[in-house]
Amino acid sequence: MPVTQLDKGNAFRTLHRGPRAFIIANAWDAGSTRILAGLGFSAIATSSWASANVYGKRDHTITREQALAHARAIVGATDLPVSADLESGFGATPGEVAETYRQAGAAGLVGATIEDAIPGHNKDKPLFDIGEATDRVAAAVEATRKLGFPFLLTARAEGFLRGRTDLDDAIRRLQAYEKVGADVLMAPGLPDLNSVRDVCAAITKPFNFMVGIPDKSFSVAALEAIGVRRISLANSLYRAAMGGLVAAARDVKDKGTFDHVDTSLPMPELIGYMQA
Repeated sequence: MPVTQLDKGNAFRTLHRGPRAFIIANAWDAGSTRILAGLGFSAIATSSWASANVYGKRDHTITREQALAHARAIVGATDLPVSADLESGFGATPGEVAETYRQAGAAGLVGATIEDAIPGHNKDKPLFDIGEATDRVAAAVEATRKLGFPFLLTARAEGFLRGRTDLDDAIRRLQAYEKVGADVLMAPGLPDLNSVRDVCAAITKPFNFMVGIPDKSFSVAALEAIGVRRISLANSLYRAAMGGLVAAARDVKDKGTFDHVDTSLPMPELIGYMQA
């Protein structure tokens, strides 16, 4: 029988309630989605950075329509639950934000993120005021509650990625987002395990730790031990894949050799993962 969106939503919710932390793997296209599913991951996410790169653009420069089209392609490649990185909600007002998450449900997603960063990387005011940010989260929550199936909204406090490294402020923001109904909470860029522990202790909803920042990426065991429930890989897999592309292309262009042919993943194995 086909796997329905209700099935996927229930499965995604169950993962967050399990006895162990789980890894949600960030794909960047249908092919990488099939490979990650074939490797046995239990859920898939998108990455705004990788999604933009697929369009040949920089992070935070694609439109809502492009982000959702990209998400639909990934949803169509797997029966696993898929959650999308929808940046700051693609809307100037809470009403516009709500429409983004209504469309996210229509795209087949069973989860998505919303950030409290103001689009455009304004160094003087990188974040929405906590009141406005909370209203935007509340609007997204209200929209997802009307979808008719479980949809997990992840609210992100972006201060540590935007030069506002105030742990108390991040915690206040996450607590406010939790209060208005966010299902999962996230504060990318926390500097150490003690900070992660403090955040997990201050909230009651599942906390998502984002891997991918050098010297700020910790083991699954260490994160699980301090209360992390979900671990996302952000753009790290995409960067690893593109790093292999660049290294192989340089080998060809600069040396005239083809060593990558012998060290690449064998085609039958790659096909096997995609058909799993």
